[in-house]
Amino acid sequence: MFSSWKFVKKLFTKSLVATGYIGYTACVVHCTSEYIGDVVICQGPSMEPTLYSHDIMLTEHISIIRNNINRGDIIISRSPSNPKEYICKRVKGIPGDKIRTGFSTKVVPRGHVWLEGDNKSNSTDSRNYGPVPIGLLRSRAFCRVYPFEKAKMFPKS
Repeated sequence: MFSSWKFVKKLFTKSLVATGYIGYTACVVHCTSEYIGDVVICQGPSMEPTLYSHDIMLTEHISIIRNNINRGDIIISRSPSNPKEYICKRVKGIPGDKIRTGFSTKVVPRGHVWLEGDNKSNSTDSRNYGPVPIGLLRSRAFCRVYPFEKAKMFPKS
């Protein structure tokens, strides 16, 4: 009887320690992906020829948190037309910039950016839904890691 109690106590202690490690690891992973950066798989043709479907990129959140967004940055954002989806676009205008669309000119308002895909003929972007609120931006892509033969760092604009 006494040895079985020792066994149960030892098993419980090891389970508690393992649960603690799992919880700690989950917290680190969550905080890293929420506040530092994460891995993103590109979908769709809107950023061709820069990025193709199934390209894998590393992104960072610090530029967005610090509001350090520049023209030319590749941004991951919630879609303004469907907030359940994420989009990958290039920043073409920051607050105060004048953007020429067809025969008209629009000014990017404060707190917004103008996003466009590199594949202008096959991209739904700010030309369709207008300036995007900065609050919808998630991260800035800084590196393509897959496919390996096309791996490269994206320049900070």
